[in-house]
Amino acid sequence: MGLFKNTKKDKKNDDQKILSKESRALLVGGGFFIGFCGGFFGGGGGMLAVPLLNKGLKVKRKKSHATAMLIILPMSIAAAATYLAKGLVEVRPTIFSAVGVLVGGIIGALLLKKLNSFWVGLIFALSMIGIGIKLIFF
Repeated sequence: MGLFKNTKKDKKNDDQKILSKESRALLVGGGFFIGFCGGFFGGGGGMLAVPLLNKGLKVKRKKSHATAMLIILPMSIAAAATYLAKGLVEVRPTIFSAVGVLVGGIIGALLLKKLNSFWVGLIFALSMIGIGIKLIFF
């Protein structure tokens, strides 16, 4: 299954092509699952969004990683607002962590642009394996 319907104008930018019904259904269903997991676990939506885009919809690896950031943005805002309203957020650690998150996000985005897709995939896979091992054993 491809992300887009076949169009007569192959020169069109991917963002201007029409999504197929199957792709829209996969994105809505996958988006629900990503949002649920992110809200329930407090994060991790990007780890689910990347394979959905890359493997499920055949979006190129680097574009999958970059697009995942925008996919998880509304989920992060909605979940954070809900947690904040319920009094579940520790504000002081959040403020200090935000500095590192902003700097790390910029550096990560710059590296994504420069690294070969093979290395991006390898780093992503090793990170997922490492996180899985940590969750199981530690």
